Amino acid sequence: MDLFGLDDDERVIAETAAAFAEKRLAPNALAWDADDHFPTDVLREAAELGMAAIYCSDDVGGSGLRRLDGVRIFEQLATADPTIAAFLSIHNMCAWMVDSYGTPEQRKTWLPKLASMEAIASYCLTEPGAGSDAAALRTKAVRDGDYYVLDGVKQFISGAGVSDVYVVMARTGADGPRGISAFIVEKDTPGLSFGANEEKMGWHAQPTAQVILEGVRVPAEAMLGGSDGEGTGFSIAMNGLNGGRINIAACSLGGAQAAYDKALGYLASREAFGAALIDEPTIRFTLADMATTLETSRNMLWRAATALDTNNPRKVELCAMAKLHVTEACYTVADQALQLHGGYGYLREYGLEKIVRDLRVHRILEGTNEIMRVVIGRAASTAARN
Repeated sequence: MDLFGLDDDERVIAETAAAFAEKRLAPNALAWDADDHFPTDVLREAAELGMAAIYCSDDVGGSGLRRLDGVRIFEQLATADPTIAAFLSIHNMCAWMVDSYGTPEQRKTWLPKLASMEAIASYCLTEPGAGSDAAALRTKAVRDGDYYVLDGVKQFISGAGVSDVYVVMARTGADGPRGISAFIVEKDTPGLSFGANEEKMGWHAQPTAQVILEGVRVPAEAMLGGSDGEGTGFSIAMNGLNGGRINIAACSLGGAQAAYDKALGYLASREAFGAALIDEPTIRFTLADMATTLETSRNMLWRAATALDTNNPRKVELCAMAKLHVTEACYTVADQALQLHGGYGYLREYGLEKIVRDLRVHRILEGTNEIMRVVIGRAASTAARN
């Protein structure tokens, strides 16, 4: 773990995450993957160390840290298990939404539970017919006296059926982004149900399913932000995704770093044609490219996180750039590490194939990388016109 340039407090934060990952995640990651086991007990242990509400205010139980601290934490967690690190990222995104946009009562009610993971949270934006075009979502929330009635289906929801609370984006007004609001929906609310657990290529250790809302009645106070929150749901969702994108990129970086480290150890211990594999020039060239990719990815990620912390005017663009570059480049590093292991890389026991499977979805979620190019291209076009 290279902690160059970190001060003492930053170093402690990163080292704490690394130690937890090594002790509680790494020894179990392959078994959880094989058994489709969602380790809620271990997630709550992470929460005890302040990893469930990382950049939420400390007055309601959050850790009061920065986005920059967050990406360092997620990188270290992902070196042991990208799947669990990614779910913690999603939970943190939900907690941040409640902290940033909730009413004082919502913050007081929910943040202590989210920070301890007494209440585990899921984020519900994507729908069967509205993935990349999130502004076209069809889930409706109709006002009925002191309640809203929600009807619709959310697709690909991490934690569905296990999480205790769901941050749901639903249409309260006209078509388009301004007609969307956000709601806090508890698991045991009548009319809320869940589809079958999806069988996925990776991320086996966290459940993914539909969230189905059929006449779900929630108090008007469940709208995030209260009465002032009507029509702000799309903005909340997009602002949340800025952080989600760099967090998932950090998970790609951590997974790729672990794959690279495995490759180094393997190559140093293997011989072919009378010499150690690591001394073969072509292999060293590959390792050089991998190491450079990891370093540039880390720098780009820290730059984007700092932009988010400082509210830099380019924060959306920089987060999209980091998500695009890091998830694609680090997936390539993981795939190269598998290749360097030869046939052994294809075996489950070596852990490389799990990393490759887990990292593949990072190029799809939190906005596909094609959408990241749209965001970056739009920013470039605006800059050119100005």
